[in-house]
Amino acid sequence: MGVLVDTSEEGGGGRNGRQGSWSFLTRRKRVDSPEFSSTNSQAQLAKELTVPNLMAIGVGATIGAGVYVLVGTVAREHSGPSLAISFLIAGFAAALSAFCYAELASRCPSAGSAYHYSYICVGEGVAWLIGWALILEYTIGGAAVARGITPNLAALVGGVGNLPLFLSRQLIPGIDIIVDPLAAIMIFIITGLLCVGIKESTMIQSVVTSVNICAMVFVILAGGYLGFKSGWVGYELPTGYFPFGVNGMLAGSATVFFSYIGFDAVASTAEEVKNPQRDLPLGIGGSLFLCCGLYMMVSIVIVGLVPYYAINPDTPISSAFADHGMQWAAYIINAGAFTALCSSLMGSILPQPRILMAMARDGLLPPFFSDINELSQVPVKSTIFTGIVAAVLAFTMEVSQLAGMVSVGTLLAFTVVAISVLILRYIPPDEVPLLPSLQEPIISVSTGYGWSSLHSNEKDTEANVGTSGKQKPLVVEEDVSIDYPLISNHLASGNYLHEGNRRSVVGWVIALTCFGVFVLTYAASDLTLLSSVRFALCGVGGALLLSGLVFLTSIDQDDARHNFGHSGGFICPFVPLLPIACILINSYLLVNLGGNTWARVSIWLAIGLLVYIFYGRTHSTLKDAVYVSTTQLDDTFRTSTSSLA
Repeated sequence: MGVLVDTSEEGGGGRNGRQGSWSFLTRRKRVDSPEFSSTNSQAQLAKELTVPNLMAIGVGATIGAGVYVLVGTVAREHSGPSLAISFLIAGFAAALSAFCYAELASRCPSAGSAYHYSYICVGEGVAWLIGWALILEYTIGGAAVARGITPNLAALVGGVGNLPLFLSRQLIPGIDIIVDPLAAIMIFIITGLLCVGIKESTMIQSVVTSVNICAMVFVILAGGYLGFKSGWVGYELPTGYFPFGVNGMLAGSATVFFSYIGFDAVASTAEEVKNPQRDLPLGIGGSLFLCCGLYMMVSIVIVGLVPYYAINPDTPISSAFADHGMQWAAYIINAGAFTALCSSLMGSILPQPRILMAMARDGLLPPFFSDINELSQVPVKSTIFTGIVAAVLAFTMEVSQLAGMVSVGTLLAFTVVAISVLILRYIPPDEVPLLPSLQEPIISVSTGYGWSSLHSNEKDTEANVGTSGKQKPLVVEEDVSIDYPLISNHLASGNYLHEGNRRSVVGWVIALTCFGVFVLTYAASDLTLLSSVRFALCGVGGALLLSGLVFLTSIDQDDARHNFGHSGGFICPFVPLLPIACILINSYLLVNLGGNTWARVSIWLAIGLLVYIFYGRTHSTLKDAVYVSTTQLDDTFRTSTSSLA
């Protein structure tokens, strides 16, 4: 293995493009690995979670009170009696993203979820975008859920008039703001629970989630009994099972897809899992499977008890039972909705402090957010900050109008995670950053690997080592052997060119495939375009998509993927078909979110861009890192370990 120092001038487009003025956007951090876990001096979160804990987090974050209303709205407007099929298709689409999350979570079991994976596989610029979007998602999502607790509690106690005055919503005269004290109180209570410890808060969430599941099981069993007793009148209609056609059923699937969002909260706790390679895939898959089963069974019962056109859109489940003489069932259903909101609120607040902590660890946010409490071993400061911001929003704003912004962060994260799987399989990062704090210790104990001569060569060539500004990165080529110095230079150059071409070509194919997906989904969704333009764009996008799929299917995946991160975990099946299908579905949903939603999100992303330019870019821990070959660093680490032993 030989050592090369790239001394090309800035802007010359050096290897991996790190010489340009925008090179900071492509900085990638090192993947987690067992070999280097001992060198990590950062404080770690407590490893307390097992599969039941993860399923409680996933189910609690996924099943909110919306399902108690969603079944009525989607059945009346889109699906009719085929509502269960809509939930099944949406669950299948969500499972595509879950497969991608499961592989990356087991390979890279650190806090940060999609932000962490994209930083390792794609680059710092995309990672910042995802992290900033996820902050918006969890903040608005938590506030929106909290605002829904007051009306559900009022329904449980018999009306708004039965709530104590200090818990009721109040209109502030003069400024026309309706404040919600109960929403803020609930956020502060859950924030306090999360600060106590991950094990204690997860136990409470398990209890609350169990009550919600019991309420849904009651709906299934009692509703099934009523359905068999009454003859399932909702399925004996002249319009059949698809009154709105197959298109209506698919439109219903797109609507209920967002009811599956929540399993990504499981991935955010990866650092706190005892056995992440085994438990994370089981927790993600198990929670998604359980949610899909409950959704389908509830929808089968409700559309069977009442004809779809007669379902009450506001209270579909309790009204269906009331029509069959079971008015008292409304109390159980309202209790289930209330507990669903509480567990969903905890699932919304739990991931954000870990996202903030991961970004602060990487230097993109102030170190205040990365502090971990020694007693509870959770990021208490980040949790309190998250709770205060969410409580202020829930107390003062009607955030339901901003709920669409939550979907942007989720769908962007799902898309980038799928892209990360393609990168991992076909062009896994072959260089890793060596931080300044680790350069001297490794150099001092690895003289057998030639690091000392490397430094002398560096001085002779006056090449600055680094990744930003005028500094030049250290590039170590695997294909030039120092073990066999007499090897033909011609053969070495041929191998280097072949490998370099392969990675470049595959990278461009993945990029063009994603571009084709965007063109296809945009053209298919924008009805304002001329028909000829739409068909032309659909043809171009479809051609790029199919060409990329065929190309990636016909070539071998990179063997380096076997040693990427932690081994022995879940492996995503049907690559590249599954990740590309995931990108296609999520892109279609992103394009159809609407102009108003994108306008609001653009303001938030613009603010994030300014924060990154003026703080994150200059404080990144990778600012002065040296990039070296993965193979050389692994061998150097083994050499240094043997020397120290």
